[in-house]
Amino acid sequence: FRAGDITELKILEIPGPGDSRQCGDSQHMDVAMPGVGCQVGPSQNGTGKVLKKPMSSSAPQNIPRRTDMKSQDIVISPQQQCSKSYMDRHMETLSQSKGFRRRHNSWSSSSRHPNQVTPKKSGLKNGQMKSKDDECFGDDIDEIPDTDFDFEGNLALFDKAAVFEEIETYERRSGTRSRGTPNEKPARYRHDENILESEPIVYRRIVVPQNPHKEFCTDSGLVVPSVSYELHKKLLAVAEKHGLTLERRLEMTGVCASQMALSLLGGPNRLNPKNVHQRPTVALLCGPHVKGAQGISCGRHLSNHDVHVILFLPNFVKMLEPITNELNLFSKTQGQQVSSVKDLPDTPVDLVINCLDCHENAFLRDQPWYKAVVDWANQNRAPVLSIDPPISEMELGIDAKWSLALGLPLPLGERAGRVYLCDIGIPQKVFQEVGINYHSPFGCKFVIPLHST
Repeated sequence: FRAGDITELKILEIPGPGDSRQCGDSQHMDVAMPGVGCQVGPSQNGTGKVLKKPMSSSAPQNIPRRTDMKSQDIVISPQQQCSKSYMDRHMETLSQSKGFRRRHNSWSSSSRHPNQVTPKKSGLKNGQMKSKDDECFGDDIDEIPDTDFDFEGNLALFDKAAVFEEIETYERRSGTRSRGTPNEKPARYRHDENILESEPIVYRRIVVPQNPHKEFCTDSGLVVPSVSYELHKKLLAVAEKHGLTLERRLEMTGVCASQMALSLLGGPNRLNPKNVHQRPTVALLCGPHVKGAQGISCGRHLSNHDVHVILFLPNFVKMLEPITNELNLFSKTQGQQVSSVKDLPDTPVDLVINCLDCHENAFLRDQPWYKAVVDWANQNRAPVLSIDPPISEMELGIDAKWSLALGLPLPLGERAGRVYLCDIGIPQKVFQEVGINYHSPFGCKFVIPLHST
């Protein structure tokens, strides 16, 4: 019969022994199971007739499967008033859903009637939830394997040596670069090493006409031979003839010496705007000669970098012109000039720069002011930097911790301390003119350390 033939639908209650509950719900549609609960039978007036069959309490209650839902009859409440075609489509959707069995099991264990299943209303939101349930709970539990996965056995099936050998053979045949076996370690290079070496490195790039008394080497391994004082003096004279005047040489020496002194004082860690309370103090000891003029030039650059400089220079009636010019420039700075040992500080200073000794005027060591300054420097216990010290045969009054050589080093002794070399701007052809085969060992710096060989 068709849904249009139904004019009125009533649910009849047939009470049984000890059962007063209803076999329907006016707010939901109920699904009747065969042999359990309620059944629907046709009546004489064409309306649905509900018959209740008593069931034994001892008989087990079988939960219907989703495949049996197509053969069940449905009791429709008059409030829902839906057609049979709609109910057929709805039940077909429920029977095709994979998660209906799990929801039915959860409903059967709830507080509802054990023989009733109330499907949810169909809609877009419920459709999305059904698809999510299918993704999460769609697989059958019987398909899950009971045994654990054998990781060790499967790992033993992989032969690493054979795979790497195959890769190496393929790369060798194809001409590509071999990546090597796991036992081979790739070569590692430092940031200052040349990876592509086309020619062997030549470490002796400086050759002097005479056999050097002493040789030094740089951090990169280049050999720097020492020269005699006569050859060094000739080199400076030829350079001055070609335009490298004494004023230029003094300025270059002062810049290099001040850079080294600033590095010894702490560099950027000490000289910054946040450390104004730790202003370093430098005592500059100069004699009345060209070496003293080099020290005065260094003191001027240090004072320009906010270093407290105390310049000691003895009083002489007549001064050399280079010293007069350097003193004139130094007086324009904040540096302090003294001529007596009593004016030097009693407390230890940060650095002592020694420019007292000279290559020619050895008689200055017998002067009272010289001996007094040497005693003060030895008692102050401050580190000493010597600029262009004399050769090792001459006795030094002050033991230096560092010594700065100009151009090429002299054969300095052990009392000169650690030797540094500065570039004063002598051209390469000037070296060749005096018989020195020269190639610059400085690289990107103007001051480099030297090590004894």
